[in-house]
Amino acid sequence: MSDTELPILLEEICQLQELGVSSTSIGFNWLTMESDRFICVRETTGPANQVVIIDLLDTSNVLKRPITADNAIMHPTSKILALKAGRQLQIFNLDLKSKVKSFVMQEDVVFWKWINLKTLGLVTGQSVYHWSMEGDSPPVKVFDRHASLANSQIINYRVNADEMWMVLVGISAVEGRVVGNMQLYSKERAISQPIEGHAAAFATILLENGVSPTSLFTFAVRNQNGAKLHIVEVNHKSENPPFTKKTVDVFFPSEAAGDFPVSMQTGICIYMNRISGETIFVTAERDNASGIVGVNRKGQVLSVCVDESKIISYIISTLSNPELALRIASRCNLPGAEKLYMDKFMQLLQSGQYNEAAKVAANSPQGFLRTPQTIDRFKNVPVLQGSLSPILQYFGILLEKGELNKHESLELARPVLAQGRKQLLEKWLKEDKLECSEELGDIVFQQDATLALSVYLRANVPNKVITCFAETGQYPKIVLYAKKVGFHPDYPMLLQKIMSKDPEKGAEFATLLVSDEDGLIVDVFMQNNKIQQATAFLLDALKENKPEHGHLQTRLLEMNLLNFPQVADAILGNEIFSHYDKPHIASLCEKAGLLQRALEHYTEINDIKRVIVHTGSMTTEFVVNYFGNLSVDQSLECLTEMLKNNRQSLQVVVQIATKYSEQLQPLNLINLFESFKTYEGLYYYLGSIVNISTDPDVHFKYIQAAVRTGQTKEVERICRESNYYDPEKVKNLLKEAKLADQLPLIIVCDRYDFVHDLVLYLYQQNLLKYIEVYVQKVNSARTPAVIGGLLDVDCDEMMIKNLLMSVTGPVPVDQLVEEVEKRNRLKLILPWLELRVQDGSQDPAIYNAMAKIYIDSNNNPESFLKENAHYDSLTIGKYCEKRDPYLAFISYERGQCDLELVKITNENAMFKHQARYLVKRRDPQLWAHVLDENNMFRRSLIDQINAVALPESHDPEDVSITVKAFMSADLPIELIELLEKLILENTAFSDNKALQNLLILTAIKADKAKVMDYINKLNNFDAPEVAELAIKNNLFEEAFTIFKKHDDNTNAMNVLIEHIGRIDRAADYANNCDQPEVWSRLAKAQIEGLRIKDSIDSYIRADDPTNFLEVIDITSRAGKYEDLVRYLQMCRKKLREPQVDSELLFAYAKTERFHDIEEFLNSTNVAQIQTVGDKCYDEGLYEAAKILFSSVSNWARLASTLVHLGEYQAAVDGARKASSTKVWKDVHNACVQHKEFRLAYICGLNLVVHADELQEVIRQYEYNGYINELLSLLEAGLGIERAHMGMFTELAILYTKYKPEKTYEHLRLFWSRLNIPKVIRACDDAHLWKEMVFLYENYDEFDNAALSIITHAADAWEHSRFKDIVVKVSNLEIYYKSLKFYLDEHPLLLNDLLVVLTPRIDHTRVVQMFKKSDNLPLIKSYLISVQETNNEAVNNAYNDILIEEEDYKSLRDSIDNFDRFDNIDLAQRLEKHELLEFRRIAAHLYKKNKRWAQSIALSKEDRLFKDAIETASESRSTEVAEELLEYFVQIGNKECFTACLYTCYDLARADVVLEMSWRHGLTDFAMPYLIQVMREFNNKVQIQMVNPAGLGNQLLITQGPGQGMVPQGYGNAYGGMSGFQGGF
Repeated sequence: MSDTELPILLEEICQLQELGVSSTSIGFNWLTMESDRFICVRETTGPANQVVIIDLLDTSNVLKRPITADNAIMHPTSKILALKAGRQLQIFNLDLKSKVKSFVMQEDVVFWKWINLKTLGLVTGQSVYHWSMEGDSPPVKVFDRHASLANSQIINYRVNADEMWMVLVGISAVEGRVVGNMQLYSKERAISQPIEGHAAAFATILLENGVSPTSLFTFAVRNQNGAKLHIVEVNHKSENPPFTKKTVDVFFPSEAAGDFPVSMQTGICIYMNRISGETIFVTAERDNASGIVGVNRKGQVLSVCVDESKIISYIISTLSNPELALRIASRCNLPGAEKLYMDKFMQLLQSGQYNEAAKVAANSPQGFLRTPQTIDRFKNVPVLQGSLSPILQYFGILLEKGELNKHESLELARPVLAQGRKQLLEKWLKEDKLECSEELGDIVFQQDATLALSVYLRANVPNKVITCFAETGQYPKIVLYAKKVGFHPDYPMLLQKIMSKDPEKGAEFATLLVSDEDGLIVDVFMQNNKIQQATAFLLDALKENKPEHGHLQTRLLEMNLLNFPQVADAILGNEIFSHYDKPHIASLCEKAGLLQRALEHYTEINDIKRVIVHTGSMTTEFVVNYFGNLSVDQSLECLTEMLKNNRQSLQVVVQIATKYSEQLQPLNLINLFESFKTYEGLYYYLGSIVNISTDPDVHFKYIQAAVRTGQTKEVERICRESNYYDPEKVKNLLKEAKLADQLPLIIVCDRYDFVHDLVLYLYQQNLLKYIEVYVQKVNSARTPAVIGGLLDVDCDEMMIKNLLMSVTGPVPVDQLVEEVEKRNRLKLILPWLELRVQDGSQDPAIYNAMAKIYIDSNNNPESFLKENAHYDSLTIGKYCEKRDPYLAFISYERGQCDLELVKITNENAMFKHQARYLVKRRDPQLWAHVLDENNMFRRSLIDQINAVALPESHDPEDVSITVKAFMSADLPIELIELLEKLILENTAFSDNKALQNLLILTAIKADKAKVMDYINKLNNFDAPEVAELAIKNNLFEEAFTIFKKHDDNTNAMNVLIEHIGRIDRAADYANNCDQPEVWSRLAKAQIEGLRIKDSIDSYIRADDPTNFLEVIDITSRAGKYEDLVRYLQMCRKKLREPQVDSELLFAYAKTERFHDIEEFLNSTNVAQIQTVGDKCYDEGLYEAAKILFSSVSNWARLASTLVHLGEYQAAVDGARKASSTKVWKDVHNACVQHKEFRLAYICGLNLVVHADELQEVIRQYEYNGYINELLSLLEAGLGIERAHMGMFTELAILYTKYKPEKTYEHLRLFWSRLNIPKVIRACDDAHLWKEMVFLYENYDEFDNAALSIITHAADAWEHSRFKDIVVKVSNLEIYYKSLKFYLDEHPLLLNDLLVVLTPRIDHTRVVQMFKKSDNLPLIKSYLISVQETNNEAVNNAYNDILIEEEDYKSLRDSIDNFDRFDNIDLAQRLEKHELLEFRRIAAHLYKKNKRWAQSIALSKEDRLFKDAIETASESRSTEVAEELLEYFVQIGNKECFTACLYTCYDLARADVVLEMSWRHGLTDFAMPYLIQVMREFNNKVQIQMVNPAGLGNQLLITQGPGQGMVPQGYGNAYGGMSGFQGGF
């Protein structure tokens, strides 16, 4: 069958691996699919976990999120993800990136599933919960799990549509098969029922004669008795007929022996095929409910759906089941069965089964029979007396089924309304039984406008709906309806009609129209000069302030501004309108004197300037606020206009400028005010912003305005407080202004350091009192600058002294001294300084000034500098440096000015003073400075230190600091000189330990030649520390001398060994000392120098076993086991160490002291015998290893050892005791290598039972060519209880290689214990085709078995066996390959093969195959057997064979019983056949296809008049019958003329027959016909006389059957012929 004829649509949606999903994550535990929309996969990539979401509608955008969870499922339709981690459940909305809900369960959730779009079903170990996604509610327990599901894995949970029935499905393994257990739960009854089953579902179906849908529960089960599908009803409703329980067998292919159902099938198997070679482990229903989506193990996402356009034709053509096709087409409303339905309908209609015909028409798929033609057919059917009209039966069935279509509704409504049964129509409309249309509404409108309104509304006919609203007086609904449907009626005309009927209702309707008909109502009011009414009306109508009402708002304001300005002002004040013509209204407001309203609406600057100057007519607040709506340029223009035309508005202008200063910019406003010289306005404006402004110009202009307006106090305040004005400009301004009070000028000059200018100005202006005021009251700190200024103008000294003495405030002395000093007038302030000293001042500046005066006047300065404690030493020292260096030294010494002192003493060669100061100063940093190598005076200073400073000092701290300084300065030679002077010259510091240490250490670093001399001369030093330092400086002999001098023999030995490196000298020193620790140290050195014997002797003399590990290691590597034995024997006397005993034991082995080994083993020891034995074994010391392994009963190692010793029998015994695979392996290898096959046989049997060792055993034998021995070994191994699959498999493979004749017998006996795929490959390699087919067959690989037989028929084919195999294949293509094979190789057995292939084969394809090869006769038996399927290709092929064989009888039977073939084509072929019977069959075919003329013509040619007469009778055509009569008259066949009249009695017209018989003298032959005609005519006349009314009472549409009569048939008028029935 071609793909175009398949009843399913198979599609691969995507491949998950191509989308980046790992193959390891494609499985039941990692992948979930709740619907055909999303697939959710959990992946683990390295340490990271992620969830992958694939939208099957958009596979190009794969969503990956780093989420760690135990399980994840997507919502069926939305991007909502549910996660489970342990007992934590969470729901996330991925689009909104937010958490929807979370909950922590008290039990582990073992299964969960979306049961609808809002609810999750949760299954725990004990119960089942429902968790709604909405709100904050927790999961709600629904029911407890049944005990039958206790050990089951839950695989599904289903809930029906109304959530009243639930089913929980689980599976478990029992006796090697998968058992399904289900729990069906009724929520209404709160009971559960356990059921055996693997898959379940709920469904609803509307049964025939059912009132409501019937709820069904369907489940599938596979057990030992087979697979069944059960369909039962749940929750039966009394109004519905009961549903009969159905049980259907479910087909499973033989290769799916362990499979079980996981989804539902229908009651009848329509189509079956394999859609995937891999297992589909998860499925979901397609959204169109006609298929499924599934994922297989390879990651293919497959979709399989029913092809609704082909399923019915497939059932008809392939299954040949028209009854099933009719049922499915009707129930599922599918196309394809139109011809069946039409044929059935016409058959029922013609047979008078009108009720059944009506049901067929009503239930026709997609309503293709519900047409006007069908209605006409029912209307034209005559109504039998006492029966219901067929048309009424038809309408009754349609009304029961549902809604009537347009034509049906019209046809039913006309008679119903004609009979006045309007209530029936209302009832049907309420039940939505009729399809509403404009035509139906027109019919109903003639009788009831309200009912017609309902029809028009449903039919959506707006113009007629509005007409009905108007007719019924429902005026408010007109506007609402028109807006709702977007219809625009002719409102003016409508309003005119309503006004003519009811003026009051017309006014109400007008109110409704105001928002829809613009100014219609306004024009009405204005025409009647009803302004107040129009205003009230429009205020109410326009309250929503819509843009489309702008023109009406303008008209409202316009009419009131012209007539009632106050009303317009109130309307504008309420601000309820915003869409009117603002410029027009502004002009009207100005004319009406509403200037504020005019300004609110004007936008042009000229209009605004014209109105704004009238500030007296407007409130100040309004004017000020109004400027907030203007731009900067507009505001400035308006302000200019206001100042220009109305100087009375200055106050308003100032307020405006103040409020909008930031927007208008102060500079613009300043220019504005200055342009009109309104300094007062400028002063008030700037006064309002100066405190918040930082603009220098603002502050300057404010000061200027204040000066010009005489606001001196404000000038003083702003000069004092402001930080933003330009002081230079303000100073010049104030000087030019010549104010009466100079305080503002003083403040500015004081703040900005213009004191000199101030003094000059005041002195020149003779304002001396303001100078006194300045220094006495304003700022006394400026006195130095004032004094300096006065000195510069050559002011009188007495005046200056008086001024200075009059200052009571604080005066900065430094500045004052600086001012007079730089003018060389320092003595001028001496009286003032002495006065301050008398007042107890301790200000250093005062004393500095006095010191300078004393120094310059040489008034005993040395005494003052030494005794006074208040002057600044640094300042005075600097002052004295050029005048007297010694005075500078005194000053620096007093103030500890170190660097300055060093500098002055260096420059003046005062090194003695410097040395004494440094020793007493004790400052390391200062020492570092003077001892720096860059100091050119360092040598001179050191000489003075050694000669004067240190000898004069007796304080150890002075000496210590000085020595440290020399050390820090890295002056070792100088330090040695210093220390020798202190230690060796018998001073107070000669026995100082620290100084002796320092002397030796310094010598070690600087003069190594003196070290040995110092060591011998000095005794009070730290020997260990000095020795260590000597060693570090490679003075090893000196270090040895120190240790030896202080009797530290161990360290002395270390120096000899480690540093001097004289082992022989060390040995002599050890002999002299004879101390154990010295010998131990010597021994260690000797062992490290590989003097093994000497070292061991030294260790023995020291009796020291502590270093046994190193001794053992070095001795063992040197192979000195004899010496090692002596050492270890010494160690054993003092130690009980496993290492010592073990090494001694190994040393015995190495020296072959087997007797000592045995004695050692018999004595108490802590040796690690096993370890030593292994070591001996590894070293090849097998005799010693044998003794050791025997002592610890290590049979495994003993056996291996015996193998090396050649004792194979003993080795086998040992291996048996060891019972170890490795041992058996070693012994076995040795036995095979030495051809000890008897012993190898024993070992091999113990190896081959281990699957891991089998391959290695086989490789060893095969490599060495011991094939027979290997086969014997494996054959013997098969009888062992522990024989495993690998043994059987490998023996089979070996047989294929080396003994092919034994292969088949082995396979036949042991096929169930083989690894069949592996053996199949071996058979393929060995070309053992018969054996390979046998394996394929037993491995259920029937496809491969069949193909192998076909490919290798010479060796593998056997007819009966091939038939058994080929029926089990899953790939139907193999059927056709088999047929081709039989056609080529065994044509006589084809029909036998076709018999077994018939149930699953495509007959059309088979026919085409054999027709193409011209071998159809070979399969005649097959064609006969399958012709009952009425397949067109089979019928054509069989008919062709019969024609070729000239078997007309069989051909006649074939075409009569099986009609699916091209009748006309066959007839055309047969009408020219040379045999009469075949031409007769052609006529018969023409007759069957209603080609009466061709059939009769063919019968005439062959003079088959009986056939011609029968054809004419069947045609039911008067013309055909009369033409045949005419033919018989022409040829003179009177008997046939009479027979034709008899047969075609009801077709021939009496007048034609009478004329024909009269003209040709055939009256006698026509007489029987005429007699019968007269008899019928007489009966009619009698009937007419009895019932003159003719047809009786007319049957109304709502009445029952009438009493009218139908013409009766007439009896037989021919003696020996059967009668005819007919009527007119």
